[in-house]
Amino acid sequence: MRGMRWLLLVAIAAILGGVVYQYRAQKRLLARDTPVTPALLSADLSASSQHWQYRDKDLKTGRIKSDIDAESMQQVKDASRVDLKNVTMKIYGKDGKTYDLVKSAAATFTTAGKSLYSQGDVEITLNLSIEGPPATQPTVVKTSGLTCDSTTGRVDTDQPSSFVFQKGDGKASGATYDPASHELLMKRDVEVHWNPPGTNAKPMKIEASTLAYHETTSEIWLKPWGRMTRENMIVEGNEVVVKLQNEVIRAITAVRAHGSDDYPNRKLRYAAEELAMDFDDDGLARKIVGNHNASLVSTTDASETTVTAGRVDLDFQPDGRESVLTQVAAAGDAVVTAKPLAAPGRQLSETHVLRSQALEMKMRPGGREMESVVTKAPGTLEFLPNLPAQRHRLLDGQDFVIAYGPENRLDNFRAANVKTHTDPTVEERKRNRPASTTTSRELEARFDPKTSRLGSMRQSGDFAYEEGDRKARAATATMDADQNLILLDSAARMWDATGSTAADHIRLDQRTGDFLAEGNVTSSRLPDKDQKKNSEMLSGEDPLQATARKMDSRNRNRQIHYEGAVQMWQGANRIQADVVDLDRNPDPLKRTLVADGHVVTKLWEGAQDGKNRNENKKKAAAPTLTEVHAAHMVYTEATRLTHYTGGVQLSRPALQVKGQELRAFLTESGADSRLEKALADGAVEIFSTGKDRTRSGTGEHAEYYTADQKVILRGARVRMVEKVFTSPKPNTTEGREAIYFANDDRLLMTGEPEKPGNSRINRKKGK
Repeated sequence: MRGMRWLLLVAIAAILGGVVYQYRAQKRLLARDTPVTPALLSADLSASSQHWQYRDKDLKTGRIKSDIDAESMQQVKDASRVDLKNVTMKIYGKDGKTYDLVKSAAATFTTAGKSLYSQGDVEITLNLSIEGPPATQPTVVKTSGLTCDSTTGRVDTDQPSSFVFQKGDGKASGATYDPASHELLMKRDVEVHWNPPGTNAKPMKIEASTLAYHETTSEIWLKPWGRMTRENMIVEGNEVVVKLQNEVIRAITAVRAHGSDDYPNRKLRYAAEELAMDFDDDGLARKIVGNHNASLVSTTDASETTVTAGRVDLDFQPDGRESVLTQVAAAGDAVVTAKPLAAPGRQLSETHVLRSQALEMKMRPGGREMESVVTKAPGTLEFLPNLPAQRHRLLDGQDFVIAYGPENRLDNFRAANVKTHTDPTVEERKRNRPASTTTSRELEARFDPKTSRLGSMRQSGDFAYEEGDRKARAATATMDADQNLILLDSAARMWDATGSTAADHIRLDQRTGDFLAEGNVTSSRLPDKDQKKNSEMLSGEDPLQATARKMDSRNRNRQIHYEGAVQMWQGANRIQADVVDLDRNPDPLKRTLVADGHVVTKLWEGAQDGKNRNENKKKAAAPTLTEVHAAHMVYTEATRLTHYTGGVQLSRPALQVKGQELRAFLTESGADSRLEKALADGAVEIFSTGKDRTRSGTGEHAEYYTADQKVILRGARVRMVEKVFTSPKPNTTEGREAIYFANDDRLLMTGEPEKPGNSRINRKKGK
């Protein structure tokens, strides 16, 4: 550092080489023959002289080494002190072209203490040209109260000192130079203004309580504290050490240090228990390393980013006349906190906190904003809400890669082996919505570039989701944060306390619990715990199962829409159709089941003994199947009525009923799906099979009662045809109403009041 080196020259050349040399010259002069007898001396003087001059030459080469000129010289009688007034000394350089000029109002040499003292002002001008004006600004030092030890050459002053040199100026209170150790100490209130070399260099101000310059190691020590200011950069700390190389500051170290770098559009703050800085030829910072409780705070108009860690490394690149932060590396409990700042017309996004044992941050061009952050160890990313509508989120994972957009807004990030935890918003907590968690091997998230709000998140590899008793699994899941949706893909499955659903794809609305499942849908729903309240068409102790190409569940599984080759069953009972809509309204009187397109229902019931049905005893016979085919079906739980339309066919053992529509009534609430009676209308056809005969009938209306195995057929023209297996020709009966009992093959035909029923019976010959 050129300014500090000039201070050294001041101490050596001016003070020691000048004043001490002056004393020695005077001593030699007094030892020579006394010149022309002067006027009488004062009683207390042994010698005196007016306008005293002395020139010192090298005896071998004849080179003039110095010229000394004093207005007067006096030596006290006891020869213990020599006083000089208005001393001017020129100390010539070896090249014979320059000299150093020393001026002092008075100087005193004490022989007993072998010391030289100048109480008044001392001015030293260095490197003056013998011929013509100086080529550059000469160095000028001003001080007073200077003491020099003639034996050791050590000089010392406690008085204020100032200096001006080519690259700046400075001042201090008190100074000491020891030529033996080549150390210069500036005792108090040190201030140096230095203009370093370099095209883009900027002035630096150095302040310290004390400053020590060690020439042998090219180091400057600032103790117990020191501060360096370079335009917008300030570094301050304790036990500061400045390392020099070729008059350029190359490194600075300090303890319990902090620094700042302020520009109109950004502010940088850093601190550490141990701070180390490297500089280039222009005095621009290249690298800053903080150890132990290290921190970095970068502030822009839009956000404040804070980095804390056991160690923080800051890398800079020169950009014109300033150092631009390019990269930050943090290790040891590293934390990066990106906090948005409020501004008119700008909505606050969440605060993002990234934690890891090791991470690296890359800055965008200009050093104002982050471009990316990468973790080198497992870490967590936390989203802290700044508004009531925002959610608190926490992500645990590995290999985080976070990319930022303008204004330090999150753009996207990815991580591996991730677990997420999301708390509900303030409003959702009022509705008792629980927190949700997810896990997956990979995670990718994207954010709104304008608001930095989470837009979408994709998780792949063994995805799992939990929210209260609701759980889900899939190969891949994508979350749409704006719509609060989760899309499950490939081997998707979700379940809760009421049942489960599996499909190729499931679209879940997290706010409502509604979901849409598509592709190879399979669902299972547990029956109501209270079977007395379970009066659905498909009821029993077994789960209600269904398959379809598509399933749409709404209102907490109360309204379900199945579409595409629907199969629904519970135990042995089954419904199939193109479309099935199930409404499980909390009010049983409003519950319905609607099926459309190629509807087939298969209901099994245990056989009853008709004679003892009041006791509700069951036979040991095989169960009975009731199968109905129709185009459309509506089941209403309030009435236990199933209404089939669009061309209907009902089949039971030994009985088939066809018609345009059919109303099937199930037994009372609490029983299984047992058919009580069926009413058919519109071009009704009945076909039954007995032990030795078959009967077929046609009419406009038919009624079938399972308890009595009774069939009633009505219409303007009811026609019954009976085929006895032993008779080659059928028997035909016509009328307005036919009553048929399948149990005992009885048939009653009723005609109009004025007309009896008309029967034609063909009997075998000989009967």
